[in-house]
Amino acid sequence: MIGPYMTNILHNIKSLTSRHAFEALQSHCSTTAPKNTPAHRVLSMTGLYMSIADAGQDETVCRHLNDLARECGVEEMRDAMFEGTKINNTEDRAVLHTALRRPASDKVLVDGENVMPFIHDVLDRMKSFSDKIRADKKFTSIVNIGIGGSDLGPAMVCDALKAFQSNDLEIYFVSNVDGAHLASVLRKCDPETTLFLIASKTFTTQETMRNAYSARTWMINALGEDAVQDHFAALSTNEKAVQEFGIDPENMFPFKDWVGGRYSLWSAIGLPIAIAVGFENFEQLLRGAYDMDRHFQTTALEDNIPVQLALHGIFNRNVRECSSVAVIPYAQDLARFPAYLQQLDMESNGKSVRRDGSPIADYKTGPVVFGEPGTSAQHSFFQLLHQGTDIIPVEFIGFKKARHDLDGHHEILINNMLAQREALCNGKVDEDRFKHFDGARPCVTLLLDELDPYHLGMLIALYEHKVFVQGVIWGINSFDQFGVELGKQIAKAIADDTQSKDPVTEDLIAALK
Repeated sequence: MIGPYMTNILHNIKSLTSRHAFEALQSHCSTTAPKNTPAHRVLSMTGLYMSIADAGQDETVCRHLNDLARECGVEEMRDAMFEGTKINNTEDRAVLHTALRRPASDKVLVDGENVMPFIHDVLDRMKSFSDKIRADKKFTSIVNIGIGGSDLGPAMVCDALKAFQSNDLEIYFVSNVDGAHLASVLRKCDPETTLFLIASKTFTTQETMRNAYSARTWMINALGEDAVQDHFAALSTNEKAVQEFGIDPENMFPFKDWVGGRYSLWSAIGLPIAIAVGFENFEQLLRGAYDMDRHFQTTALEDNIPVQLALHGIFNRNVRECSSVAVIPYAQDLARFPAYLQQLDMESNGKSVRRDGSPIADYKTGPVVFGEPGTSAQHSFFQLLHQGTDIIPVEFIGFKKARHDLDGHHEILINNMLAQREALCNGKVDEDRFKHFDGARPCVTLLLDELDPYHLGMLIALYEHKVFVQGVIWGINSFDQFGVELGKQIAKAIADDTQSKDPVTEDLIAALK
């Protein structure tokens, strides 16, 4: 039951700039010059080491940031999320992606129902299905058709864990309604040995269903209509629509509305991961995330890695007024991780209205997130990071152990990451202004033991909780995404010709003819 204090945290949201801790933070920063050398803090847990180097964040700044987290109710909101309280107040939903990685013996109630038996029943079915696919070797191509959270998370994880994939299977992801995307995948596939996974909670998402029906036509043209039942599975909750499509309900894997799309890779949406790397490795992914959950849930704010990463970001966004953050994984297999974080962060915290419906006019919320793998990124946009007019905080991600046995490569890779951090933080004094580096760029360095399922799960959960903490401090609901809907509605109206279009749209339609 939500007590009076929790009700206040959920609905009566104060402006960030009126918080006592934020006022104290601003006052300190306006009267205290940054140190010449970066302040350095280290936090760690088993398997993960985090270094924060920032000349502007002295002990007083850190104390005010921790006070701000407490004043904004981060601990209370965190506990409410884990307990199944409906913290997604605009949609009246619980937020329980964390429950997807909890042991079956735990108990989490939503509207009086323990959700853990449902979660583990689906996991058991995913295990049986993925084990059978891998053992039978009937299918050599697995094509996941989805978009947004039904694509980005599983696609990123499958790319990141290439070293763990079976050589007998090729995993493809199709998201764009541009037919070129699906066509390019189908050219690589044989209908006899292809399995399609249709990932759509409602089984009505326009882009996904257009691609799904095109894939269905391709299969029927090759093998006949009866083949649909054997070559398609659904990650959905709409049993009627799934059956109408021709998919056996036994091959439908459901999930609940307390799992948002961008948080869903741990659910049935993760079935392509389980098929690609094996269910035991999928369980390790869940285990890594669970261990990060426990750290986040039980560790004091001052030593809490997701909280401190989030507060570092709050300082950069709301004191320094940095408008973006660069995430640079020094691991080629994490090439899609920045794109995954773009959705996780920008769809969650790209909001200008607080949870109580009041507009935000006096401070900024979510930054632009971008990135590419190092060392490639060093030869594209790092010039701007080092000598541009904007200060862009950088978050480096590295691994102690390589996933290959090529001599000398990993040492060069990691040395480059360490060098770029040092150059951004310390700069270089040079009388030749063209060769002068101001330095004082804030940097975070995350070091994990290796890029395996366990540590990847830990890393993803770390960023989920970072986004959560920042949303609480900004007073916004990080778990709805109404900004995604307007364009969809207008696109449907244009297709159906059911409403008058603005003059520019009319001109563009004419130009397309």
